[in-house]
Amino acid sequence: MARFDMSDAEWSVIQPLLPTKVRGVARRVINGIVWRWRTGAPWADIPERYGSHKTCYNRFVRWRAAGVWDRILKAVSAAYDGDIQMIDSSSIRVHQHGANGDKGGSGCMGRSRGGLTSKIHAVVDACGLPIGLGLSEGQAYDGHQAFPLLSQLPAKAIVLADRAYDADAIRDLIAGQGAFPNIPPMPHRRRRPAFSKYLYKMRNLVERFFNKLKNFRAIATRYEKDPRNYMAGVKLASARIWIRFNESAA
Repeated sequence: MARFDMSDAEWSVIQPLLPTKVRGVARRVINGIVWRWRTGAPWADIPERYGSHKTCYNRFVRWRAAGVWDRILKAVSAAYDGDIQMIDSSSIRVHQHGANGDKGGSGCMGRSRGGLTSKIHAVVDACGLPIGLGLSEGQAYDGHQAFPLLSQLPAKAIVLADRAYDADAIRDLIAGQGAFPNIPPMPHRRRRPAFSKYLYKMRNLVERFFNKLKNFRAIATRYEKDPRNYMAGVKLASARIWIRFNESAA
């Protein structure tokens, strides 16, 4: 087994979730896809042991369009611990080869101090594992992505977030689902909501998730012009983080 290849335990989880007609060569192809996202190399540089690089790229895009990567992530994250959830974002530098792909829109790329950037938004559970993902322009306000990502909270859950999410609308969204926001209030607030510094210390788990995610070099730097392909790579990497966590826990 080459470096970055899936273990037998990882393959046993992913195989039943793949389209049935391609299982014969799917493991080699997925290993090639993972190798590319892990190393950040161009698709054309995928080693020959994984087959044609065109097959790896085409299979990746077709499965993204068919919802395969979404299905895998949803399946492996079904048993998440939702009593405590954390939301945050991380900026990603867009490589020059990934810029200007969508002539009719932003492609989830925006100008900020770091140049052309995108921003990954994530909600993680009490174990620091992803249960919700989003993508926006790098300069976009974090709170906009909070509404779709925090729209299905379990009752009595606790949501940890930094001051960027201290908005009445976000607090009302969380409280309206029977959950509790634990967000440090802005200094200018007249009425300061309840806030636990002890619980807030757990928010480092979402930061750790981004650190693990950025071990995939094609995610740490965005090379994909199509935001749908980039998010598919983020979901594939997130699914592998989930599988490895469950494997180590077992």
